[in-house]
Amino acid sequence: MDPTAYARMAENEQRHWWFTGRRQILATLLRRELSRGRAPAPMRILEAGCGSGGNLGMLGAFGTVEAVEYDPGARAIAERRSGLVIRPCALPHDLPVPDRSYDLIALLDVLEHVEEDRASLAALGAKLKRDGRILVTVPALPWLWSHHDAVHHHKRRYTARSLTDAVAAAGLRVERVGYFNTLLFPLALARRVGSIVTGRPTEDDRVPARWMNALLRTIFSAERHLVGRVRMALGLSLFALVSLPD
Repeated sequence: MDPTAYARMAENEQRHWWFTGRRQILATLLRRELSRGRAPAPMRILEAGCGSGGNLGMLGAFGTVEAVEYDPGARAIAERRSGLVIRPCALPHDLPVPDRSYDLIALLDVLEHVEEDRASLAALGAKLKRDGRILVTVPALPWLWSHHDAVHHHKRRYTARSLTDAVAAAGLRVERVGYFNTLLFPLALARRVGSIVTGRPTEDDRVPARWMNALLRTIFSAERHLVGRVRMALGLSLFALVSLPD
């Protein structure tokens, strides 16, 4: 991403409704899904592409967290925030962490930035313990491509099918996949259409007025009760829980 985009992210991700709501959704999903079939225990966790570190605190509630990040500016911000040493990394061929070591790998809105998405998933799969999982989130629906995607240097948006196919091509297995950010989908669609009609790009990263930000966060985070339980036909984002094949 552009350095200015990382600076905006670092400034906004503690307050913006999308970042705060998504953390609530993912924390609830992890608490529910990771408790199935295993005794509760602190996990060894890797965040691949941690950006400016906004998710490290949330992930730290589940175990010991390590992180890697490509961008040096984002890495410096994440280190200041977290106190962790964030190692440099370029997926898929430069992943400086040990094989077969992690209970959970978080790949949160990273895969869409990587040219070789299938090779990157395969490289991360090699770092999992036998019963480990990768949590992937990506932007959904290619027909929603917008100025936001271009500014953030996205290579693609996914459908449930294309994400599942990428995971399978990497030699991994999808345990669960689904759309989220669904309740606000009509609003987002109207904004995207308006942007196309007027020729003016939408400013997705700007923190709205306090009351609006709180309202949007409340609506979005309400999906924590649904994600992984109710199959949603559409959404602005996708998640997948990925594991090694049997």
